[in-house]
Amino acid sequence: MHNTIEKATGKLGILTPGLGAVATTLIAGVEAVKKNLAQPVGSLTQMGNIRLGKKSENRNPKIKDFVPLADLHDIVFGGWDVYQDNVFEAAMNAKVLEPMLLHAVRAELEAIKPMKAVFDQSYIANLHGDNIKQAATKADLAKAVMDDIENFKEANDCSRVVIVWCGSTEIYLEPSAVHQTLESFEAGLRNNDPAIAPSMIYAYAALKLGVPFMNGAPNLTCDIPALMQLAKQTDTPIGGKDFKTGQTLMKTILAPGLQARALGVKGWFSSNILGNRDGYVLDHPDNFKTKEVSKLSVLEDILQPESNPELYGEIYHKVRINYYPPAGDNKESWDNIDIFGWLGYSMQIKINFLCRDSILAAPLVLDLALFSDLAKRSGMSGVQEWLSFYFKSPQTETGLHPEHDIFKQLIVLQNTLRQLMGEEIITHMGQDFDQDLVEASL
Repeated sequence: MHNTIEKATGKLGILTPGLGAVATTLIAGVEAVKKNLAQPVGSLTQMGNIRLGKKSENRNPKIKDFVPLADLHDIVFGGWDVYQDNVFEAAMNAKVLEPMLLHAVRAELEAIKPMKAVFDQSYIANLHGDNIKQAATKADLAKAVMDDIENFKEANDCSRVVIVWCGSTEIYLEPSAVHQTLESFEAGLRNNDPAIAPSMIYAYAALKLGVPFMNGAPNLTCDIPALMQLAKQTDTPIGGKDFKTGQTLMKTILAPGLQARALGVKGWFSSNILGNRDGYVLDHPDNFKTKEVSKLSVLEDILQPESNPELYGEIYHKVRINYYPPAGDNKESWDNIDIFGWLGYSMQIKINFLCRDSILAAPLVLDLALFSDLAKRSGMSGVQEWLSFYFKSPQTETGLHPEHDIFKQLIVLQNTLRQLMGEEIITHMGQDFDQDLVEASL
């Protein structure tokens, strides 16, 4: 199967709608890694290993040495934003990375200036920028984004391009008639249908050009029949939704452990404070609802209360996000978990996670860009469920339930890579070793 993977020759363009805290932290980080100023910690593609064959074979290469991924030195960055700041200015304003590090890559960052963004105030009420595209119809806006992609590719001599949404959370949206077929969606673009969000315009433009699109926000975006149909039609990978970073990362680690031990859960109260642009956008109730739905789905899908009502049938799950400007990008989350064990006796778990939101998100953007490029070169199209590892609310094919258990997600991801490269799938069964070697050593 690995013989069908096209080589990662030439430059890879990574474009991000949104050049705020997450995207600028990614770009500055990659440029720093290129100069050997730092390590890409948190990136599975750069730092992670993968076991091959039987345990006794001791084959455990780094993923980047096993799979033909684009090299960091072959990456070119660009993007769109409602603000005109170049990436250096935007990174300084975000205040995620230390000024000394940013100044070490200042020239590279200042060279990246945002293209005018597709923006609709009704979808993100708390953002006010002036670097915005103007056009008569949403179809014209989509054409303008396609032109941006093609022009960027030519100007930077890129052989391939991928797009990862790093923009803000849009208001809550449920699929409607305009989202059901490609025909109805394209008619909606021409007629300026209000149910077509800005993120959908970016996704449509990317997919029409065969450019992979990964959605890092909880927006509906690609998770509609029309764009899933287009992705299959143009043989293009899509994936989402919502980067799995702070509090939800902890939930997908802890909840599978509680379930594995058949411990009951009565309640899980989650509260957050953050002060970056993301926090400001989520301070609006319509935008918060989109994030809330994404975060609430995790526990139900992991614990499956309908299958085990005695343990999880009465769980009370509450999520709160509060905008607190002094926190900046250093999000703090608190979880109070009421559990019960043998004979119903109560216990509690408290988690206080002082995380850095963009520090956790940046390596996810890098991995999704590199893996979606790999998927495209491997002939994989449509929803890439094997990338669920990276998302709070993983997109699935129609009618399927997402897998939220981070450990199961990792097994699926690694087995997909093994299969792509013609290696044996690993089940982690007890006899997963070479019996002859073991007996010879006795």
